[in-house]
Amino acid sequence: MVRKVVLAATQFECTEDKAANADKAEELVRKAAAAGANIILLQELFQGLYWCAVQDPAFLAWAAPAEGHPLVGRFAALAAELGVVLPVPFFERHNNAHFNSVAVIDADGSCKGVYRKSHIPDGPGYTEKFYFNPGDTGFRVFDTKYGRIGMAICWDQWFPEAARALALQGAEVVLYPTAIGSEPQDAGLDSYAHWVRVQQGHAGANLVPIVVSNRIGAERLPPPHAAAGNSFYGGSFIAGPQGQVLAQVGAAPGALAHGNADPAPARVEGFCTAELDLDAVAATRAGWGVYRDRRPELYGALATLGGSRPA
Repeated sequence: MVRKVVLAATQFECTEDKAANADKAEELVRKAAAAGANIILLQELFQGLYWCAVQDPAFLAWAAPAEGHPLVGRFAALAAELGVVLPVPFFERHNNAHFNSVAVIDADGSCKGVYRKSHIPDGPGYTEKFYFNPGDTGFRVFDTKYGRIGMAICWDQWFPEAARALALQGAEVVLYPTAIGSEPQDAGLDSYAHWVRVQQGHAGANLVPIVVSNRIGAERLPPPHAAAGNSFYGGSFIAGPQGQVLAQVGAAPGALAHGNADPAPARVEGFCTAELDLDAVAATRAGWGVYRDRRPELYGALATLGGSRPA
């Protein structure tokens, strides 16, 4: 049996104009679908600027409930029109809680469910703990027309446990909407190469392809925070089940030789695609035996914060 799927990663620059951001996202989705994509990933919280560079309770007003959320509704209609699977990142309010969330929209426009970001960062320029509750959905996979997909969000992508939990639940593809770039505390620190390698490792260790969609551009928040913001480095890419980079937005011709990412991809708006045979990937995954040879009874330390519990 051959079950081919075309994956797409997108990236673009966000501005203060939320309507324009949504329009740009729709334009890229349409272009990716026209290029044959079946599953199309948009970047984290793409509706607005990345406001988590500062701590201001006024930004909490940007959140809205998942049910009836206008952005989710708009892109659900688009997914149905184009016949594509479309995860939609959004800022969710649920009663008195706030979450960094993704609604997974199937190719018929139906919502398969919501994933809420599990790992919430807190550091210079990325003070997300001020705005978001830790996600309470657990790591979720979703059955869609084009395969079983696992969702994680940005900071989740640094944790091998998250990728493994999704793979163990049968994820055939793992998707990471992302917002990562400059490190305000150290202008000389560039995490791009580290970021790519970590996620290539998740793909290779689990023998599951991944799709990563990151923001680009220098964002500055509106007054009174006009001096605050981050510069996002893009580099959105698709990795295959051996961890090899199959496609990358902004990559120079020939830069992906030997399965390596471009060391300095252009920060351009656009998308990339890669075709995979999910049944062939599954056969390779089974053949390696890493799931057969797992020893979960030995992994108890993973269920603790420090590697052990008090005697």
